[in-house]
Amino acid sequence: MGDSPTWTATPSAAERARSVLAAAWSCAVTAEGGREEFVGAHTVTEDGRVLLHVPDDSALLATAICAPRGEPSAVLEFADVAPVPVRRRIRARLWLSGWFSMEDGHLAFRAVRVVLRQPSGPVVVDLDEFAAAAPDPLATAESGLLTHLADCHPDAVERLARLVDRDSLHGAVRVQRLAVDRHGLTLRIERARAHGDVRLAFHAPADTVAQLTERMHVLLAQAGDASCPRALQRQRTDGDG
Repeated sequence: MGDSPTWTATPSAAERARSVLAAAWSCAVTAEGGREEFVGAHTVTEDGRVLLHVPDDSALLATAICAPRGEPSAVLEFADVAPVPVRRRIRARLWLSGWFSMEDGHLAFRAVRVVLRQPSGPVVVDLDEFAAAAPDPLATAESGLLTHLADCHPDAVERLARLVDRDSLHGAVRVQRLAVDRHGLTLRIERARAHGDVRLAFHAPADTVAQLTERMHVLLAQAGDASCPRALQRQRTDGDG
């Protein structure tokens, strides 16, 4: 196996939550008036407030205006969906509970509780950390980056899998790219009835697409020095890779 990367940082819960918020295209709002789904209707301020643009006839509008100020009156839910086809494409869910107020003709939502649920379990995110955190610089570009990796470099994932511990590849039938952020690339190891995720850390964080390209080239070079695991050799022979 090639040299292992030395950069081991991962996004904090607050950074991960802000990344989900930045990349999400839709959100579900549950309030006294019921539950509504909105697509392409929200923006996010620098401190993490959600600005929601809703139709004039939305029940949410009346609910927000009538709700006592300062009391949690709604829950916003955002889903982090993998941009590529993998098993269980929802990688995380983000819930914000709080209240709405009118601001410049649209609804402004301020959270009083932030919960991030990932495969490892739910985490309550500190509000000050949430407000101060910045989304991952690659969050909004991730979809295009992973799609490009699949369309233009179909053999790259198999090569990168050579950096994965052999025990993690036991029983593997497919290895898929799942996520990428400034700290590393995550692969999903799919088995017949289960799956697991493995992270390949970059040697240094990548804050731009150009830096990400360099980090990926380093990983591929390391993979070139590693032997192909037998599990992947069988996968290729069976025509499932």
